[in-house]
Amino acid sequence: MIDRLWRRATAHIDGLLLVAVLLLLLVGMVTLYSASNQSLDRMEIKLFNIGVAFVVMWVVANTPLTQVVRLALPAYLVALVLLVAVALVGDVRNGARRWLDLGVISLQPSELMKIALPLALAWYFDRHESTLRLSNFVIAAGLFVLPVLLILRQPDLGTALLIATSGCYVLFLAGLPWKIILGLGATALAALPLAWSVMHDYQRTRVLILLDPTQDPLGAGYHTIQSTIAVGSGGWFGKGWLGGTQTHLDFLPERTTDFIFAVYSEEFGLLGNVLLLVLFLLVVARGLVITLNAPTVFTRLVAGSVTMTFATYAFVNMGMVSGILPVVGVPLPLISYGGTALVSAFFGFGLLMSIATHRQLIKS
Repeated sequence: MIDRLWRRATAHIDGLLLVAVLLLLLVGMVTLYSASNQSLDRMEIKLFNIGVAFVVMWVVANTPLTQVVRLALPAYLVALVLLVAVALVGDVRNGARRWLDLGVISLQPSELMKIALPLALAWYFDRHESTLRLSNFVIAAGLFVLPVLLILRQPDLGTALLIATSGCYVLFLAGLPWKIILGLGATALAALPLAWSVMHDYQRTRVLILLDPTQDPLGAGYHTIQSTIAVGSGGWFGKGWLGGTQTHLDFLPERTTDFIFAVYSEEFGLLGNVLLLVLFLLVVARGLVITLNAPTVFTRLVAGSVTMTFATYAFVNMGMVSGILPVVGVPLPLISYGGTALVSAFFGFGLLMSIATHRQLIKS
């Protein structure tokens, strides 16, 4: 009986994806313990968040795809309403209005939009699969312009760009012609002077600091300088767990969240970084395999967008910490401390598992 219950409980869990995710979580817990100066409170909260995330993943993985399709548009609308609520009554932290205080938890709706937007776009393209025209791509683009503008208003340029990127992945996978893609790329390049004129001062500073962090070593360039020192000082094999000097002498800022990769790099070195990249690539590779085997337009677009968005977040965080990209508020998936980002990532993994194990989708 126990064996039968276990098989039923794990029937929609993708083993390969789960193993890769568990290994990344293990790396994250080990790194967080060091980054938080061995704070047991942080570890307990992280474990609680992981427990919640696993429940979310299991529920989503066991949700039939017909139900996922029906929930796509409502999920988008709820996330959009929450973004509007943030603009009206959200908490202000470090000069940005990005969170909703719900009493028990503090929610960051932009994290929910990471999943809701690809679902809504995939739902839209699935409904218009047989009559797809250029006008459909224009309407789909409008679906992600509104939440992106709301996130820009917070302000949160990094998350806004990454959510826009996830929307662009769906447009690309849906078959947006290459001529239009190249034309939009050329237009974006031509619009850079205009974008520069409307950016906030701190956003311009981040771009300039990318070119030369030493122009403000104790101010805007401090994060980049200290993180690159930490990454480089790890050498081939690192300084050992709990042995990072940049971390434990308090030189490294935001070391449990945005810059936790610098902590890991200093303590485990280049060899550890290679191992971490392999684990991330395993998750991405499994996601792409699920995408290729997806039975419908909806499932293919959702799986592809979830996978590529996950890869993009990992790349942007590592690039930011390594000094090859501007500093933006993007956590390292599964590694950084934070509940909402973890739950949204596991929601995406649940979608991938549902697509991999539910082979038949009844159109609604």
